Amino acid sequence: MTTRFRLDLVRLDTTEGEVEYGFPSDLTVLAGPTGVGKTTLLELIKFGFGLDSTLAPVAVEHINSMTLHVQIGDARLQLARSLDRAKQRTVRVTDLIAQDRLPDHSVSLDAEYSLNSLLMKSLGLRDDLRASVEKGKKAGNRVTFADILTYLYIPQRQINVDIAYSQDTFRNIKRRTVFELLFGLTEAAILDLRAQVNTLTSEIAAAEARYAAVVDFLRESGTRQREEAESQLRAAEASEGAAQQRLDQLRDELDPVIDSNTRALRDLLADAERGSADLAATIADINRRQSQLAAERRRVEADLDRLGRMREANLVLANIEFQVCPRCMQSLEKREIPAGACRVCLQPDPVSNDTSDDQYETRQLRDQIQEMSEQIVALSSQKAAVEHAAAEKKRLIDLLNGRIEQRTAERISPRLQAFSDAAQALASARSEQERWEAILRQWDVVADLHRHVRTLSSQRAQLEADINLAQQALNERRAEIIDALSEEFEATVRAIGIPGVKSAAIDPKNYLPVINGNVFSKKNQLAGGLTTATQIAYWSSLVAVALRTPDSLYPLFLLIDSPRMALNTATELTEAMYRRLTTLVGTLPGRLQVIIADNELPKEYRASYAQINFTYAHPTVSTVSHPGRDAVQTIEEAVGV
Repeated sequence: MTTRFRLDLVRLDTTEGEVEYGFPSDLTVLAGPTGVGKTTLLELIKFGFGLDSTLAPVAVEHINSMTLHVQIGDARLQLARSLDRAKQRTVRVTDLIAQDRLPDHSVSLDAEYSLNSLLMKSLGLRDDLRASVEKGKKAGNRVTFADILTYLYIPQRQINVDIAYSQDTFRNIKRRTVFELLFGLTEAAILDLRAQVNTLTSEIAAAEARYAAVVDFLRESGTRQREEAESQLRAAEASEGAAQQRLDQLRDELDPVIDSNTRALRDLLADAERGSADLAATIADINRRQSQLAAERRRVEADLDRLGRMREANLVLANIEFQVCPRCMQSLEKREIPAGACRVCLQPDPVSNDTSDDQYETRQLRDQIQEMSEQIVALSSQKAAVEHAAAEKKRLIDLLNGRIEQRTAERISPRLQAFSDAAQALASARSEQERWEAILRQWDVVADLHRHVRTLSSQRAQLEADINLAQQALNERRAEIIDALSEEFEATVRAIGIPGVKSAAIDPKNYLPVINGNVFSKKNQLAGGLTTATQIAYWSSLVAVALRTPDSLYPLFLLIDSPRMALNTATELTEAMYRRLTTLVGTLPGRLQVIIADNELPKEYRASYAQINFTYAHPTVSTVSHPGRDAVQTIEEAVGV
């Protein structure tokens, strides 16, 4: 069923007392001239839902906290939020049905009690849904209540410029996902599957990159195929067997001609030669490990150099000082700029101090370099010790050979030389065998990675098939909803009488208005206030179709700021817009709520809506004296918009 969403009350706790506004009517107009605080009130409503908003100076200086009474789904909640910077991240929540104080909720998305989670669940939506781009490599960003609100609140600074921030390309994935969720054109299961597909795509890319790196290493080692390494290993094993057989044969030949003392010296010599061979293999292994560490250190040092160059480039770019606004080309030189704030947007400037991520990555790279350097030094020390031991072993072998030479003279010496040659051959064969066994282990890694990639690819293909199957089940509904929206939008545009519009529809991919065959964009807009009229036609068409779609999740609520301001003297358009809105809320009384902040209003429709009048003598924050028409500072002026 269509989700119920209604704002019943706004209460402001100011330094001079309370101000309270109720909204019992389906259509309420906040009427008054520019500067009386209408936008201030709407931005406070947004703030009350736990979102960031543009707060006017009067709110920051004179309002302690604000409270909302809202109906969302089956819940009736009281949300109270302080404007104090130290307290504003916590919202006090009360269940108005049970009259129970619930745990305080945080505006942080990941808190145990998150206001975003509470509002999303009240709307009938999960709070962990992600908006993922098709065929992407990331799971996507979470869909939050802030994204839902872009379909409910049309601020003044957007009403004659943009629709749901569609010109911000980085928001488009979320905007389309929210549209599909609200009208049932997608499901939570499909979004979960798409996020899993993108995660698998990222894992496949990482596995393929590692696979390619290992294969390159193996090619550099001289083996392009596993069979080559296996052949070389068999050859090394055969060489080892032949050397061992030769040693055994030489021992058998020496035994008859060697007395017990000579045999003891010979046994010592054999042990020494085996130790020497082992030490030689150890030295070869240390050399290989040192080479690998040196290569890896050079790669990390290159990453560190690249990071340094990026940081230096960022510092150079960060020092650019704008003399004029890059958007409207107005001069910025005479404007007072708070310390530590951006010259253009006046927000806290993170450029000079916020290098924590950069420093963290730099520290990580330097720590890696330090660790590898220490390992190389340790290996060098180990190598020196092994080489010293090998030299000692060599001296021992020479000593034993000398003594055996003295005892056996010419009769045994030739056999001893043969024995030494055989021992050396055995050591070399064993060293070569260990080398090829290590290479084969790398080929095992290649095989494992290849299997892993195939497994992930199979899982991704299955998920994509599941997505296509689930999406096919919704294709008929998609066509029906888009057709209904296009038909309603065209009828609304014609009923309002927007000049210059020959055809109107809803784009089936971007879900934006299509005017005269052109999708709404920065380049394809109607001039001036006609964009505002298009906005009213678009949003009213969405809620009209949602009203007729019982299983829609679209919250039937619109908060519109100052549509008439953009229309100026276009009285007929204004009257047509209000005629459309009054007709819409009267279709099913109690289902749709529209709150509009506006200046002058059509008198003939005065009986069709509730009106709250504001003046300079009685502004929205009525407990605080208004500075007067000439001294008023609007929100846009306060933040430099």
